[in-house]
Amino acid sequence: MHVEKRSIDFIPENERHGKPASLFYIWFGANMNITTIASGVLPVVIGLNLFWSALAIILGSLIGAIFMASHSAQGPKLGIPQMIQSRAQFGVIGAVLPLLFVMLIYLGFFVSNTLLAAQAIESVSPLPAGGNIYLISALCFVVALYGYRLIHRLQKLLSLLSILVFSIATLLALGLPIAEGQWAPVDFSLPKFLAALGIAVTWQLSYAPYVADYSRYLPSTTPAARVFWSSYLGTVTGGAWMMILGAILAVGIPDFSANVGGHLAGLFGAGAVLLFVFIVYGQVAINVFNLYGAFMSTVTVIEPFARLRVTPRVRGLFMAAISVLATLLCTLGQDNFIAFFLNFIFFMSYFLIPWTAINLVDFYWLRKGDYCVADIFDLDGRYGRVNGIACGSFVLAILLQVPFINTSLYVGPIASALDGIDLAWVVGLVVPALTYYGAMRRSLARQCAA
Repeated sequence: MHVEKRSIDFIPENERHGKPASLFYIWFGANMNITTIASGVLPVVIGLNLFWSALAIILGSLIGAIFMASHSAQGPKLGIPQMIQSRAQFGVIGAVLPLLFVMLIYLGFFVSNTLLAAQAIESVSPLPAGGNIYLISALCFVVALYGYRLIHRLQKLLSLLSILVFSIATLLALGLPIAEGQWAPVDFSLPKFLAALGIAVTWQLSYAPYVADYSRYLPSTTPAARVFWSSYLGTVTGGAWMMILGAILAVGIPDFSANVGGHLAGLFGAGAVLLFVFIVYGQVAINVFNLYGAFMSTVTVIEPFARLRVTPRVRGLFMAAISVLATLLCTLGQDNFIAFFLNFIFFMSYFLIPWTAINLVDFYWLRKGDYCVADIFDLDGRYGRVNGIACGSFVLAILLQVPFINTSLYVGPIASALDGIDLAWVVGLVVPALTYYGAMRRSLARQCAA
């Protein structure tokens, strides 16, 4: 096992390897953790019963994973990380705009995952709360440092172990006392249902900024359909299962959201200690994605201004700096984690959805996968330094979402007029897709004519 040599650069054909089936394990395993379970608590927290929560989770997962898996299919074709491919839409320097928001998302998830894991093992660990945070962060750093191959191996093992552990957890959860009417299609609330649907969609979209990072080593001849379906089935199966499990536990265990990992381990009685180990494993595995993605994004931001030769030593220094920053944020703690997490999920959607709309429209409708990879790394290449059309569409979509927002921190006037229905994610998807497609199509036509 060696430290990964590649960073944001193109993966040549002689270094390509693997099969698309491995992506099922990657994305199934990525969802098998207590953070996904915590996200399943949110529909119950906002007031839905189990029937409507489960329906919203399933529909949202099916919808959101379409976009996530469509990004995954880009990896073998281009052989570069997801966010550096955004330079083809936003320009080499303009891509820094969505990257800054994506880096905040990486840090937010790192904090969420670490806090949940540290909270879960507090009762069995000999270390103080801060020590648990440092331990988990250090483990994430080591795995992310070694990179692609080790991540794939750990995720496959995690997927196989998760099936056993969470099958038992699900059976135990179904045996909990559940109030009458929880599984009945009653007490429907459209605003709450759409909010829960948006949570599940956003959960799947949260993988979009780095999903192609884990398919880019596949041979370029790999069928895109196989990449799509391996990623899609893995993330829908794992994500929907864990979120529904979270909803059931939130109803069946009083104050479950106060300590998601601890209450989950408590289901196993005498076997709780082993489950604590598994919880840490799962949280480290998913946190590696955030650390690995944050490293890729940091290099992508710096690279246009200072050419970097990413040696193992440079890679280690970057990841260590990111780990330290993320760990410092963890030590600040959260008094009300679920409220923080709910607002964080919505915050992500307002920036992720416009970016994903622009990226997918450009790849599948405008350029149809035809890119010059060399120009993606060239300030004076065909994609330019800043593409005003993409940047303008992105900012416009964010601004137009504001009146439609409904969170505990802010409620927009249109959301208020619609009795709390949050349609910001619809605006964030449709507006940039239409504005970018229309303006960019004319721009490309002019370039061809010239």
